[in-house]
Amino acid sequence: MQQILVYADSLSWGVIPNTRTRLPFDQRWPGILEHALNASGKRVRVMEDCLNGRRTVWEDPFKAGRNGLIGLAQRIESHSPLSLVILMLGTNDFQFCHPHNDAWAAAQGVATLVREIRRAPIEPEMPVPPILIVCPPRIRAAQGCYTAERFSGAEQRSAGLGEAYRQVASELCCEFFDAGAVATVSSLDGVHLDPDQHPKLGNALAGLVQKLLTP
Repeated sequence: MQQILVYADSLSWGVIPNTRTRLPFDQRWPGILEHALNASGKRVRVMEDCLNGRRTVWEDPFKAGRNGLIGLAQRIESHSPLSLVILMLGTNDFQFCHPHNDAWAAAQGVATLVREIRRAPIEPEMPVPPILIVCPPRIRAAQGCYTAERFSGAEQRSAGLGEAYRQVASELCCEFFDAGAVATVSSLDGVHLDPDQHPKLGNALAGLVQKLLTP
C-alpha cells in the first residue's frame, strides 16, 4: 500500500464555511482523493495533517503551533515511507497579522517547506518522497464572523499566487497543481471551500496523482 501525506490547513481539514464544523472524511477532498485512487486500482492511504490556521513559515500571534515549518521534518520521518507529499498551504499567510506578505512571500514559504521535507531524517533505505505543490484557490473579499477581520486585504495581497507557486515548483522540480483551476472559495466567507468544491478538487487531483505513483 502506498501512503500519501497531505500537509495543509483548514481548506483541507474541511471547515464548512461560516461555521466551526467539519465535513466527514469521505466528503472532504483528501478522502475523495483516496477513494478515487483506490477505485482506479491503486492501493493508497491518504493521511491528513491539516491544521486550521497553519501558515507556511510564520507564527500566529494568538495560537501556538501554526508555523508549518516547525516539526515538519519529524512528521515526514514518522509517516515514512511516503510515496507522495501534497503541500497545500499559503492562505493563512495573508491574515491581517502578516500585512507585508504577498504572493512571492507565500511562495518562498512553500519553497522552505519543500527543502525541509527533503532534509527530513528518514531511515536511509526509505525514499525521499516526491512533492506536489497545490496552490489554494484565490481568496475573495473575506466576510463572515470568522474570516472578515482576519483576512482584511487578503484578496489584493494574494494576487498572482498561482504563478508564484508555479515558478517555485519549477525551480525545485516539484509537481504543481492550481486548485483554482477547478475549485473556487465560498461566497459565504471568501476563504474556505463549500462542500460541493471538495469533489471537484479531489477528483481532479486523483488524475494527476495516479500518474505520479509507482505502478
